[in-house]
Amino acid sequence: MSETGASYAAAGVDIEAGDRAVELMKEWVKKAQRPEVLGGIGGFAGLFDASALKRYERPLLASATDGVGTKVDLARQMGVYDTIGHDLVAMVMDDIVVCGAEPLFMTDYICVGKVHPERVAAIVKGIAEGCVLAGTALVGGETAEHPGLLGPDDFDVAGAGTGVVEADRLLGADRIRTGDAVIAMASSGLHSNGYSLVRHVVFDRAGWTLDREIPEFGRTLGEELLEPTKIYSLDCLALTRTTEVHAFSHITGGGLAANLARVVPDGLHAVVDRSTWAPGAVFDLVGSAGQVERLELEKTLNMGVGMIAVVPEESVDVALTTLADRGVDAWVAGEITERGEHTTGAALVGTYSH
Repeated sequence: MSETGASYAAAGVDIEAGDRAVELMKEWVKKAQRPEVLGGIGGFAGLFDASALKRYERPLLASATDGVGTKVDLARQMGVYDTIGHDLVAMVMDDIVVCGAEPLFMTDYICVGKVHPERVAAIVKGIAEGCVLAGTALVGGETAEHPGLLGPDDFDVAGAGTGVVEADRLLGADRIRTGDAVIAMASSGLHSNGYSLVRHVVFDRAGWTLDREIPEFGRTLGEELLEPTKIYSLDCLALTRTTEVHAFSHITGGGLAANLARVVPDGLHAVVDRSTWAPGAVFDLVGSAGQVERLELEKTLNMGVGMIAVVPEESVDVALTTLADRGVDAWVAGEITERGEHTTGAALVGTYSH
């Protein structure tokens, strides 16, 4: 019996499908550009003209990398691939803007069990659209096919980004003072954290399916869970241009208190009053369906707050007006106080509004 020689295709890697995916994504990558970007996709490296940084006296580069966790499994189950990219950009670029940095460029990494060109192109479409919303350029990426390690429909995404901030405009804990106001910006939903808990609750505990209609949502469970993460980058930068800002905090894994504590200096304490807002229905549903204790919810999910700005008291009115003009739901949720003997960096007090 004759045997044919081994090949890359026989091992499960389809180079032609990868080339087709690149062709399909080009139109979307073109939309996520900045004047400083040189060349197009297809090269070995993305190019960004650093001479644009000459206008800075002492430019500091800020970088971040992230993924979107197990939310990708919901996208796979629903066959919806053009929103997960928004999540990826938000997770990367909203970390970068926290220090006051302007997002410059981003690269992505898409790992799949089998290249379906239209599917990969849809993922990149979402990333490109997210980059436009963040004011950043998508300068390149990588699509890797891993047959045998991932199933034919499995995939994961990750990204890395770079931004720049003037050294004397760097935001952070050293700027925060007693009496500063804590301004909360509403999340669009669960964002991209805590989905291992959420999936355990809705699938394993409740036994629900993604096509289940949830009256409190006014749509299906799957549609609610796939709601893209809000991208705050340009909103935060607008705040830094219109008024004084001392710090931002991106509310991701660990919840509101833990992430806010990361920017609160030793000796001070951030107090956030739960009564100033009502978490969305999805948070109540996860809590009730899984009998999840409130503290467990709060250290896992954002509870309706996706970004925090810490500003001087005299900047509050301008900050709230700026955010309102940009369509961002925001409110004063707390303040910075002296740290007591038994207090930590940040804490939630009171009871949620209903």
